[in-house]
Amino acid sequence: MSRKAERLGDAPIDPALRDLMNGLAHGVDTLLNGKETPRDERLNGFILLVFPFHGHDGRCNYISNAGRADVVTMLKEQLARFEGQPEVSGNA
Repeated sequence: MSRKAERLGDAPIDPALRDLMNGLAHGVDTLLNGKETPRDERLNGFILLVFPFHGHDGRCNYISNAGRADVVTMLKEQLARFEGQPEVSGNA
């Protein structure tokens, strides 16, 4: 599939970030769920989105310990919450 035909998030992690993101994902998963916890026994899921501030052409690198369908559902629900939330200010 050509880069133009890919949807955002379909491309593999940028090779320059692959080892770093895999290491971070392993570390976060271990901190949240314990060392070597089987997938079906994990209690906490996470998503890591990494994007450059400049010259990204819409690219966002993504890694998670959850299945893609579950991530899509969670992101849609979270976006709906963000969009429905009034502007707030404060320090909490």
